[in-house]
Amino acid sequence: MSTPTMTRTVTGDTAEPVTAPVLPADNRAGDGYDWMDTLAGTPWSVLPNWGSEGWDAGSWPYIILAVARTRDKDGELFGYGTYVEGDTATYWFRTQAASFEAITAEVFFHWASGQSDGPDNLPDTAAGLPPEDRKPYPGWTD
Repeated sequence: MSTPTMTRTVTGDTAEPVTAPVLPADNRAGDGYDWMDTLAGTPWSVLPNWGSEGWDAGSWPYIILAVARTRDKDGELFGYGTYVEGDTATYWFRTQAASFEAITAEVFFHWASGQSDGPDNLPDTAAGLPPEDRKPYPGWTD
């Protein structure tokens, strides 16, 4: 049995059907660190930090975010995926800005719930974060 490398999905910002790289599923044989190893050789890479100060984008090994960037016949696609205690989910966007907004909402949820370390004095919503905390940590190069 072969594992698929591409999947049909719909973008979160333009609602268009696209074919994009599959986020590897958890095989339940290990923990989140083992799952991160399954990303090797795929378009996906782990996203460890977010925002101006490089706050935690998850809480390893329980909550892990991954990102991918690809291109189809209509242009670039920006994806992010989550691993939360073995469950995975994938989201694709046509624009990088829409992807950043979705990632910001995801990390904000984990910061606000105390599941990962984020900025002090969080606003009530992710939309209230300053612009510099709504994008990748400047030290991140993917």
